[in-house]
Amino acid sequence: MNETTFVKLSALAFGLVLVSFLIRGLSRLVVTAGTASLLSAPTMLLGAGLIVLLTLRSVLAISGIRPLGR
Repeated sequence: MNETTFVKLSALAFGLVLVSFLIRGLSRLVVTAGTASLLSAPTMLLGAGLIVLLTLRSVLAISGIRPLGR
């Protein structure tokens, strides 16, 4: 993974979390809070999983085990 890909994936993760909050907030206007949470859960889980993977990848890069390519 090179640095450009890492930055793009970081932006994607941020966007997924933001979209999740938008889905939850806007869907609460139409459905109950529980249903709104269920609707926003998949995007939040994808975003959170991507953040965890990117954090692990950055720890590997900082420790020198697997540096980022250029």
